[in-house]
Amino acid sequence: MSRFVRASKYRHVFGQAAKKEHSYDNVKVSSSAWDTNLVAASASYISINWSASGGGAFAVLPLPSPFGSSTHDVPSKLPDIVPLARTHTAAVLDTAWSPANDTLVASASEDGTSLLWKVPDHLFDGWSSDAWEPQDLEPVARVDVSPKKVGQVLWHPTAANVLATASGEHLVKLWDLADPSRPRSTLNGHGDTIQSFAFNLTGTILATTCRDKKLRLFDPRTGADPVRVTEGHGGIKGTRVIWMGEHDRIATTGFSKMSDRQLSVWETGGLANVKTTTIDQSAGVIMPFWSDNGILFLAGKGDGNIRYYEYESDSLYSLAEHSTSNPQRGMCFLPRRALEVSECEIARAFKVTSNGVEPIAFIVPRRADSFQSDIYPPAPSSEPSLTAAEFFSGKTAPLNLISLENGAVFAGSDAPPAPAAISVPPPAPAPAPIPGFAPLSEPTFVPTVTKTTTIPAVRAESVPASTPLVDSPDNHGNPELEEEVERLNGELREARQKIRNLELHVEGLKANARKAAQTLMEG
Repeated sequence: MSRFVRASKYRHVFGQAAKKEHSYDNVKVSSSAWDTNLVAASASYISINWSASGGGAFAVLPLPSPFGSSTHDVPSKLPDIVPLARTHTAAVLDTAWSPANDTLVASASEDGTSLLWKVPDHLFDGWSSDAWEPQDLEPVARVDVSPKKVGQVLWHPTAANVLATASGEHLVKLWDLADPSRPRSTLNGHGDTIQSFAFNLTGTILATTCRDKKLRLFDPRTGADPVRVTEGHGGIKGTRVIWMGEHDRIATTGFSKMSDRQLSVWETGGLANVKTTTIDQSAGVIMPFWSDNGILFLAGKGDGNIRYYEYESDSLYSLAEHSTSNPQRGMCFLPRRALEVSECEIARAFKVTSNGVEPIAFIVPRRADSFQSDIYPPAPSSEPSLTAAEFFSGKTAPLNLISLENGAVFAGSDAPPAPAAISVPPPAPAPAPIPGFAPLSEPTFVPTVTKTTTIPAVRAESVPASTPLVDSPDNHGNPELEEEVERLNGELREARQKIRNLELHVEGLKANARKAAQTLMEG
């Protein structure tokens, strides 16, 4: 056994469940068999798939906190009648809150539509008074997605008013909500039911898992066929996918052919499998959640525990496990910009049980009165980087971030200036600039052959994602030098990501060109 213990700021992170009076009870959770998280959260509210007669519905409730009562003094035991969004004519299968608006939520339903809802500021005013009466929400927009059910809905991380939906037609469609009459892009090639999907940090790549056991990557703007396809987990039960932040890695959970629950990490250049780990032999689908602290949370349906791992250099190190006797039916995590930094809370889960919702704070045990910058990297802000028109025309922008110390918002590519007294060897020369692609007027088009000549000679895979730009034993103990090293590593990661995105874009153009040529030959 090794005598050395790996250094980590998060080695002692523990989960603290809220007291009963700070949770929600008497929650009428949907009984739908569809594989969904059942709950979603913004920085102000949570939405829960609700069991209601006369069609589908979901409830909107103020955000519960493990550190005290909610902002609207909502009782822990909910009344039998709460504000519902109930316009859908069939069961609600999924909800998602806009990252740019904490009061805007999208829903997906078996009736083939996706509806948008705006939560009014006064919805819960006077909740505790005897005269208070719940007012149901009315949708502000409707998207007719499919003649079949809509199983998942997802907002774009950087572009305002861009929504992705997955339907029973085995298609992912992207919508500009300024004109929801038609999808701006349609992603096909799935052989069966789409089980989950996820955008990368800038929304330039979309990963999907499918019941046909394949993992796919798409350029969401060019549409059509995937640019990468590989065999995923061997079992037929539900699989999930999550992007691992700024890393060129995605994580999937699923089942082996022998029904073992698995966790896999994949690199995005060629979708090669980096690591596959067997978790256990339980039957519930594992829901993965990524935190920008570099922590991957795993919560299995029907389990009473939440496992969490720290990702470093293509390895996942088990940190601990939060265990209870009450099994979870669904789960979501709070946006990091809404965490209680004064409590050293680095993540917060909302656990859905058979009849309740329980907040769980994950805390780094420290005694400190000041802001702990080493455990609070900047979080995604609520300010979009792009308009929908800019995104669909081909523009890319980094995610806007917010400092959890002072609330300052800045672009993700911005880095603090290097200290003047520090001398650091310059980074290796970057590849030659790659000419930008012309804006796309329509999501599907025939590119010219000359587009393919812009692929750089040096591929991003030639530089491993885990390779640091500068790392020397002399660096440790010098905060200024470590900060400069981190800045240079950040620039390297950003350059690698740009190369990766352009390669995927070119492959999407090639696929469309081949498809167009085949159509012409057949005609």
